[in-house]
Amino acid sequence: MQTYNRLLFLIVAVSFFIGCKQSQPIENRSSANIQHTSIDKLPDGVTKQILSANWKINKVTNAIVYKYYHFNNLFDSRQSITIIDVDLNKKVKVDIPYVTSGFLKTSEAAVNTKATAAINGSYFDTTVGGSTVFFKKEGKVITSTKDNFTPYRENAGFAIDPSGSVSIIKKPSSGWQSASVSSLLTSGPLLVYGGQIVDQLQEKFNTNRHPRTAIGVTSNNHVIAVVADGRNAEAYGMTTEELAIVMKALGCKDAMNLDGGGSSTAWVKKLGVVNYPSDNKMFDHNGERAVANVITFTSK
Repeated sequence: MQTYNRLLFLIVAVSFFIGCKQSQPIENRSSANIQHTSIDKLPDGVTKQILSANWKINKVTNAIVYKYYHFNNLFDSRQSITIIDVDLNKKVKVDIPYVTSGFLKTSEAAVNTKATAAINGSYFDTTVGGSTVFFKKEGKVITSTKDNFTPYRENAGFAIDPSGSVSIIKKPSSGWQSASVSSLLTSGPLLVYGGQIVDQLQEKFNTNRHPRTAIGVTSNNHVIAVVADGRNAEAYGMTTEELAIVMKALGCKDAMNLDGGGSSTAWVKKLGVVNYPSDNKMFDHNGERAVANVITFTSK
């Protein structure tokens, strides 16, 4: 009888232990412990999952559409994604408001320029403000890339020509000074180029999940701006590989990463900040961080 009781106790204990492990909700797992999905092992349905989601869609103007969806299980995690889709076949002005010192909120820049929508721009000096990467506007070099800046974080450029055409370009081998474009905001890493996902260096900046902002262009002349929220149980954030997959799924032939973390912000006219910036460590719309430059879209 004593042997039977011991055996029964052992069976119950093992069952309880297994049951506890199986019932652990994904939202309570540390993002550092989640196994990230590599590009070559992607489930076939990831693109379908992104495109078939029941996106909340707001047609801001005939040229600019804002979309939002909260995924319960994308890349084995909760993801909060905002998209601003800009049709450049219609009358839209793309601009890059900036400060050379101090700081500028994405929302502030958008309101000041009477923009229709806006996202944060590239990397900046968090102490004194101003860009830390190459930035040229209307032919004038505003800043050059600071010494010892990580090369893969400024290997792509968001270019605007005088006619208003937009493109994503690679860094020339001779440096950004040789790029023959009128306005150019550099950042990185490059995510998609020529319709192909770009291999990412296995560095912590790329492989850790963070809030991210990205911008891309499609073959039918749309700009796709994406903000993926992060640093919250409701939004884990993305690696640059995962962000590249999203940009490719949304039809970008070329795409690049912008500044992320607490800087990641999407703003829409009459709605204000529409994503969930992380700088206040809350899942709300109030955690916007001031930056150095902003990309704005204004319907004419």
